Amino acid sequence: MAYSLICATAFFVSILTLFSGFGLGTVLMPVFAIFFPLPIAIAATGVVHLANNIFKAVLVGKWAKWSIVFKFGLPAAFASALGAYLLGLVSNWPSITTYHLYTHAFHITPIGLIIGVIVILSSFMELIPRFSKLSFPSHYIPVGGALSGFFGGISGYQGTLRSAFLIKAGLKKEEFIGTGVICSIIVDVIRIAIYGWALYSKKFAHMLSGEMRAILIAACLSSFIGSYLGARLVHRMTFKALQIIVGIMLLLLGAAIVLGIA
Repeated sequence: MAYSLICATAFFVSILTLFSGFGLGTVLMPVFAIFFPLPIAIAATGVVHLANNIFKAVLVGKWAKWSIVFKFGLPAAFASALGAYLLGLVSNWPSITTYHLYTHAFHITPIGLIIGVIVILSSFMELIPRFSKLSFPSHYIPVGGALSGFFGGISGYQGTLRSAFLIKAGLKKEEFIGTGVICSIIVDVIRIAIYGWALYSKKFAHMLSGEMRAILIAACLSSFIGSYLGARLVHRMTFKALQIIVGIMLLLLGAAIVLGIA
């Protein structure tokens, strides 16, 4: 079940992530969280996200506008390190409360509340037209980089924020896609390095298990195929209906994370 759901999500969302407001990490992290503890789910998502972005960079990185990459990506890198470090701290905090449904015990944790609320807010960004069309003037690009990087580090969520700040940067569609990919790679490299430094010795040893390695490889390959198809369709596809579906799914998954179910 874990293999099929994670790989299917990686495949379909990687098609969308080239040109939609939401990204692979936004949707894949809650799916990983169904099967694995939250810190592991976030780190695993980061690995797939980075691998997929490197693959996409081969396809579309030539379109990146480097002046925007520096203005957005450098603040994002510093902020993602802070977010990833805070994730390591919060993941060690004890449960706030425990409740029972039938024979099952569910734990509400600080990290679950933080990540769940972020996922729920991201669902609003997809479902509410006013938020889904959100954009900011180009002189706020460094601020957008910092916000996107911070939330990327602490939760894996960065796609919609990145789009909202880059959309007014005067980029052509191809430049927007290529610039977003390069900026995302910067955040992924930094946050994965911090995850490994801050958390590996404790909870992230599970990341090296045979099962997790196999799932990560399968998810990466699925995302590569999806990105390849997406790049071939980049000039023809729109995804408003799917954006609504993803928004509803994020809302439900966010609530499940807050309640300790996922």
